[in-house]
Formats: sequence, C-alpha cells, structure tokens
Amino acid sequence: MIFWILVAVMTAVVAAILLYPLLRGAKAADDSRAGEAAVYRDQLRELERDLAGGLISADEAEYARAEVGRRLIAVSNTPATVSGRKSGRHRLAEAFVLLLLPAMGLCLYVAMGRPDLPSQPLEARLANPGNDMAVLVAKAERHLAQNPDDGKGWDVLAPIYFSTMRVDDAEAAYRNAIRLLGPSAVRLDGLAETLMAKSGGVVTDDARQVLEQSLQLEQDNPRARFYLALGMEQAGKASEALSGFQALAKQSPADAPWMPLVNEHIAKNGGTPATASAPAGPTQADVAAAEQMTAGDQQQMIKGMVESLDAKLAENPDDLEGWLRLVRSYAVLNDKDHAVGALKRGLAVFPAKSDKGMQLLALARELGIATEGLTE
Repeated sequence: MIFWILVAVMTAVVAAILLYPLLRGAKAADDSRAGEAAVYRDQLRELERDLAGGLISADEAEYARAEVGRRLIAVSNTPATVSGRKSGRHRLAEAFVLLLLPAMGLCLYVAMGRPDLPSQPLEARLANPGNDMAVLVAKAERHLAQNPDDGKGWDVLAPIYFSTMRVDDAEAAYRNAIRLLGPSAVRLDGLAETLMAKSGGVVTDDARQVLEQSLQLEQDNPRARFYLALGMEQAGKASEALSGFQALAKQSPADAPWMPLVNEHIAKNGGTPATASAPAGPTQADVAAAEQMTAGDQQQMIKGMVESLDAKLAENPDDLEGWLRLVRSYAVLNDKDHAVGALKRGLAVFPAKSDKGMQLLALARELGIATEGLTE
C-alpha cells in the first residue's frame, strides 16, 4: 500500500512540474492583454481631461476617442478568440500529462516490473539473505557491531573484504581476528597481502614483519617465502631475492603449481630456473612476459595452474601425489572451500582408513583444514 501511495505522490509531483509552464504561459498572456486594455482606458481619460482643458478641439478629441476605442475593443475581443484556441491546445497537453503519461508509465511497469513481488524490508532480507553476498556482508557487519569480540566473525569477513578490495576494512578485520583468535599462518598471510594491496603490490616493512611472523609459525609456508623474496627483489637486493626464490624452489615439489612463477623470478634475478623432474622451465619470452605482470596477474596465473591440476585429477583420480599437491595448493591460495572439496574427493578415491587416505588427512591437519566428518 505504501508503494502505491508513493507512486501516486510522485506522479502528482511530475504532473505539476509539467503543467506549470502551460498554466504560467496562459496566465502571462491574459495579464498582457489586461495591461493593454488598462493603457487604452487611461488614454481615454486623458483625452477627456485635454478636451476639458481646451488643449484639443472637439473634432480632434472625437477622432482620437474613436481610434483608442477601436483598439480597446480589439484587445477586449482577443481572449474570446485567440485564448479559446490556445486553451484547446492547453487542454490537450493537460490531458496528456494528467491521463496518458501516468497510464503509459503504469502499463510499462505492469509489463516489465514485478507488481506481484511483495515488499521485503532490510530486516527481512538480513534474516534470509540467501546467496546475496551484499546482504550476507551487511548481516555479518551488523552482528559484529553488536558483538565486536566475535573473532570467528572477523575471521570470516576479512577475506571477503579483501576479495572486494575493501582493503582498509580487510586490514581491520584481519587484525581483530588475530587479536581475538591468535595468529595463524593463514590469517597472517591474509593480513600481509592486504597491506601489500594497500601499497600497490609493494612488500612494505609492515608486510615483511607479518610474513616473518607467519614463517615462525609455519616454516615451509611457500606463500610467505615467496612474498619475502619478492620484497627483496623490489628493494633491489637481487642476490638475497635469488637466494629466497631458490630456497622456495628447493623445498617445493617439482610440479608444484607455483613453480613456474618462482622460476620466472629466479631467472629475473640472474639464476638458473629449477628443472629437476618438473616440466621445462619458462622460456625467455615467458620470463619477459611475466616481468610485465602485476601481483594480481601473477596470482591469477597460479590459480590457473591449480585449476589445470584439478582438471587432470578429475580425469585421472588415482594419483595420490596429485591430490596432496592440489589440497596444499588451494590452502596456499587461502581457498578453504576448494581445499576441503579437494580433500573430500581425494578421500573418495583413497578411503580415510587406508594408508594413502591417512596421508591426505595428515596433510589437512597440518594445513589447518577441518577434517571432522571425513574420517568415517
């Protein structure tokens, strides 16, 4: 009901705005004719005074009176003819504005709108957000405004803020999650990436300190090692950057999805890309192209490689090493949902109670992936 009242009010306002020039124009024309008639009447009175004062003769006064009277009659007759024609046009315009325009708008709304859709205030949308990410975020923000010490809420909201490039909010959320739940490699890596995003991809001193703290918690964290080496490269310390990238290449599986990117930076800093039993390293053209990539583009490259590995495992699932790499890769990308999904699919091939299944579960626990309900 409120909706239709608002529609009626808005229609009336628009109609008044459109009718105002028409009404104003007619009134202006009437005022103009009334002014002319008043001037001619003044002239008649002036003639009478001149005649009485002997300034003009009776013949001259009669002649002038006839001329002014003729003009006065002409002006007085104009509203009945010209104004009548104009009022007809005005009536057509007014009918269009008052009747046809609202009718056309209503027809368009019925045809293209959703008049049958019930109104849903914000409170109802927050109670049943469905898959609307904006409403989910608003609901989480409202909850945290009332419960600012809910560390799990901040932990969930932080990566969402980062993915939508609300980096200031992401930094605050990560810091709150770390303060309330304690530091973890995943949270610290997320905070470091947020700080880098704020600085345009530069590994700042603050980001470096966070990454070093992450390495203290997880020494073989490839994500932190990569960004620390990247920071050395950005600072112009080529030899230290090369050592960092080579150390990362040494600890990583030869076919780890991030190895092509690591090899590019090794080549960029004057080293020889790791080949081992992995596929051939990047060509000079690949290295030159990668040098032009932003940090976001490089991240997309890694994601593409992980998706390629995922597709290969879908075709050939009997590959334990592949499943281990896939779970670890999604964890490195901080994609918990896909990491859990990969773990479930791997356990479908290798049961949890088998030796290979236990290897998958051990890796999941090492990476902080929840395994509840997957061991049965």
